[in-house]
Amino acid sequence: MLSSEELEIFKNEYKKPAYRGVRVNTLKCTGDKLLGLVNGIDAQHITPFCKDGFYIPADCDFGGNHPLHHAGAVYFQEPSAMSAASVLAPEKGDRVLDLCAAPGGKSTQLASFLQGTGLLWSNEIVKNRANILLGNMERCGVKNCVVSSCDPDTLCEALTGVFDKVLVDAPCSGEGMFRRDEVARLEWSAEHSDSCAVRQLKILNSAKKALREGGVLVYSTCTFSYAENEGVIEKFLVENPDFELIDCGENFGRLTLNNLACRIYPMDGGEGHFAAKLRRKESADGGVYRTGHTTSPTPEKKIPSLVFDFLRDNFYDTTDYERLLVHGDKVYALPENCPDIKGTGVIRAGVLVGEIKKNYFEPAHHLYMSADIKNIKRVVDLSLCDERVRKFLRGEEIPVESSIKGYTAVAVEGIITGFGKVSGGMLKNKYPKGLRLL
Repeated sequence: MLSSEELEIFKNEYKKPAYRGVRVNTLKCTGDKLLGLVNGIDAQHITPFCKDGFYIPADCDFGGNHPLHHAGAVYFQEPSAMSAASVLAPEKGDRVLDLCAAPGGKSTQLASFLQGTGLLWSNEIVKNRANILLGNMERCGVKNCVVSSCDPDTLCEALTGVFDKVLVDAPCSGEGMFRRDEVARLEWSAEHSDSCAVRQLKILNSAKKALREGGVLVYSTCTFSYAENEGVIEKFLVENPDFELIDCGENFGRLTLNNLACRIYPMDGGEGHFAAKLRRKESADGGVYRTGHTTSPTPEKKIPSLVFDFLRDNFYDTTDYERLLVHGDKVYALPENCPDIKGTGVIRAGVLVGEIKKNYFEPAHHLYMSADIKNIKRVVDLSLCDERVRKFLRGEEIPVESSIKGYTAVAVEGIITGFGKVSGGMLKNKYPKGLRLL
């Protein structure tokens, strides 16, 4: 697919270090704010694949232990991997399905498009990877999301016609990861690539069921294989005449499939990606939703009053917590118009608000991470240079103003990072043990 000259450029790229990238999570931060807080990244480092994405210079020590990462202000992501969500480009209020979502880079990017509106359903068939996905959604403060671990065909059958937009970032042979992932390189084989293409087409044929008429589906991979990219799309269109390939709407990388889909090579600024945009044609009825049943919240009279007492005591506006679902001792705030979750392998629907104890209510980390700092009544806001930030992230108690009492959010540079409970001028740390700095 490359000319001899392009092939030489491609080979020479592999003598260079792999690209490093970071994307601003606009649910919690802005690009300008990040640039003002992190040394080594500037406005000249913006990626072509996402306006909120930046290249990280090789000599920059900005990484996963940084407080801004713990706060969910950023997501470290290979630059070209940001392209698929940009091609899908959800609008506020859309219902979006990310069918193969772990570890969560593309899902958290899709959430930034939605800005807390509509619905984002993120699925991962492998359970332990789905839990990693959930952790990243929680860290990034996503509140309008359902996270599930379900077979794609079972899930899409249950959610027939529900979504405006669907992303299938399909499992692939990973040729676009060779420069930064030796395991992907060592595990590659032609047979594996061929088997990936078969599986990818099967997943795509499952995904189509969940898309409403007139809706848009983006198929992406991080491989260069024609069979896994253009080949899958060509076969899908032959089998599904009710779908059409449409312009990806972006100018990054290089165009393929009649200049409608895009390919990204290392010399294009990213390790490697492919994205094609499909639209499901509308029938005479205009492609209305087939929403089916929705998940009903628990009647207010069955929810212990201590839950509402806690919410009123800690938040100025409790509108986001009106659709409460009590499951066992745990309380969740459901997204608006959440589809029926029965039989779909749901791990979490909406925000985990907290747990009902015998005589009190214990709030959850997700509740604070997804909250607007302006809506929280008690906040300890620390600067990056404050020594208490590292102490908090290590799970230690920290001193605070003696006037503060009760459950209190902890923020870094105005970005919620967790919470604790204050008594006598000391904040008892509630930062989850599995997330703490060692």
